[in-house]
Amino acid sequence: MSAKPDGIIIGTGIIGASIAYELCKKGFKTLNIDKQPAAGYGSTGDSCAIIRTNYSTLEGTALAYDSYFDWINWADYLNLKNVKWLSRFREVGFLVIDQRKALTSKVKQNHDELKIPYEIWDWQKIATTLPHFSDRSYYPPKRLDDPEFLRLSDTVLNGDFFFFPRGGYVDDPQLTVRNIQEATELIGGEFIFSSKVIKILQNDSKVTGVMLQDGRIIEAGFIVNAAGPHSFLVNRMAGIEKSSNIKTKALRREVHFLPSPEEFTYDETVCVVSDVDTGIYHRPESGNQILAGSLDPECDERVWIENPDRYNRNNTNEIWKTQVYRLANRIPNLPIPNHVRGIVGLYDVSDDWLPIYDRSDLEGFYLAIGTSGNQFKNGPVAGRIMAQIISACENGIDHDQTPVQSKLQNIDVILNTGSFSRNRDINRESTFSVQG
Repeated sequence: MSAKPDGIIIGTGIIGASIAYELCKKGFKTLNIDKQPAAGYGSTGDSCAIIRTNYSTLEGTALAYDSYFDWINWADYLNLKNVKWLSRFREVGFLVIDQRKALTSKVKQNHDELKIPYEIWDWQKIATTLPHFSDRSYYPPKRLDDPEFLRLSDTVLNGDFFFFPRGGYVDDPQLTVRNIQEATELIGGEFIFSSKVIKILQNDSKVTGVMLQDGRIIEAGFIVNAAGPHSFLVNRMAGIEKSSNIKTKALRREVHFLPSPEEFTYDETVCVVSDVDTGIYHRPESGNQILAGSLDPECDERVWIENPDRYNRNNTNEIWKTQVYRLANRIPNLPIPNHVRGIVGLYDVSDDWLPIYDRSDLEGFYLAIGTSGNQFKNGPVAGRIMAQIISACENGIDHDQTPVQSKLQNIDVILNTGSFSRNRDINRESTFSVQG
């Protein structure tokens, strides 16, 4: 480490790296610290890296649309012109199938207000684009032990079919963070890996630095908690775990890889699909595969993890069967292999499943938490917002009393960042789910 940093960021996922990049652009010297061996190695690396603009809240929609322009101009955003390997945003679009017509009404309103393009499809359009799909409705999604689970439906889908062209997925989430790391290092940011923070140092109710497991003490003027699923433990370490109205916890998640049906090729031009009717989202994966995950229907049990360093990292047969068979409802000719292939990881989830971008009750300690599964797409704008909040607070602004009003970079919106406060009321407009 070359010199004492202005700020320490705990975490090197998409959020932590983006905050460092944006702070360095403002002239701060940053140091990211992570217990993992490389950037993007934790929950970010396990992400499905879906990019979408369809959110139930106006603020979430604005963040996603602002970040969209960074994804389509990735090399320009990072000012990396001659890098050999850059992650790629596959702008294939995002299709929502909503039999209830409940979720899409609010989403449509948000898109109209922000002038974000979308298309209303009918089943004929879906059948032309995705001819391997069944037009049967299976709502509501059911548990595997429900006697109705495998019963063929005689109900035809007649809900809302919305296509959002400015959506898709990033092909390599871990490479994405490596790109941000390289851009940050070029302008003075530093990174330390395989190093665990075990203590938040304080003096007179203000942070002064951190102690690492190997005994090293690193001093800094401020600290940012961007520790993903470990965020609640870092807050506990800082003594502020119970001081916020909105709290976070770790949720165990599984996604699974499947071969595509013989009559349809899942190449890089196929759209991402969020099928509320079956409770499954899926997207193309390299090698003519499908990557599928759950939309958290009410019938599914959520597995909360008390120790993010100790949990079952193996795919479970019951969850695999449930998600795969739900997908097979929509894709009747889906080949179902006799072995499980997938990823098991953790999400950092807040009480209302929306992020916290804020200061804390401890002076100099900032929060960028509750982000897993829903904020990968917002990495660039989350970095900008946090850099603005930190800069304002470090210059004497009381963000609790006068929340930072952020002029978004790519769209004509001034965002009240107080909507991401740690002390907000639970936002009932949230879907209380993710599409990771």
